[in-house]
Amino acid sequence: MIASLTGILKQKTPHTIIVDVHGVGYEAVVPLTTFYQLPPQNETVHLWTHTHVREDALQLFGFSTVEEKNVFLLLLGVSGIGPKLAINILSGLPLSELIAAVRQGDIAKLSSIPGIGRKTASRLALELKEKMLAVTVPSTAAGPMEEKDAERIEDAVSALVNLGYKAPLAKDAVKTVLQSRNGESGGEGLPIESLIKETLKVLSRT
Repeated sequence: MIASLTGILKQKTPHTIIVDVHGVGYEAVVPLTTFYQLPPQNETVHLWTHTHVREDALQLFGFSTVEEKNVFLLLLGVSGIGPKLAINILSGLPLSELIAAVRQGDIAKLSSIPGIGRKTASRLALELKEKMLAVTVPSTAAGPMEEKDAERIEDAVSALVNLGYKAPLAKDAVKTVLQSRNGESGGEGLPIESLIKETLKVLSRT
């Protein structure tokens, strides 16, 4: 089994990436949360991976953090959830929010994920609540940013929801833009119109 990969990121899309490891290209399916964290092409990337073996296929799944990989494996243990749907679930909510929603039995939030109805959401909460208690919630630098930009995030998400995007996905994309711009010392002064425009560019690649 391939448990992790470190190599050169040769190609990336919102669904799959190719990592060159000493001349061998490994294709891996990634959730959007991992896609947003990827470096530019031709730079070094490290991924935690899971090798999924079936009778007719062998597929590699990649994750930016070990916590994300662990949650993916827990999702696979739920009846009726395969790798494709598990990736979709991870793409639908930031990891910390997904873990919290399962722990709290928040069916409304879980069923807001595309492809997840209330029946599947209820099954997720029922089967994974206790197991999720043992999962470490990943710490990020987004806390202070969210507090500082809470009003702008809310306004931008509201506008994107009116355009037809799911609130969790829109919020994740808005935070991605702000984190990127804050790193360039440009996030604080980013007008709401520009924030929405840049977020739409991120969402258009999903």
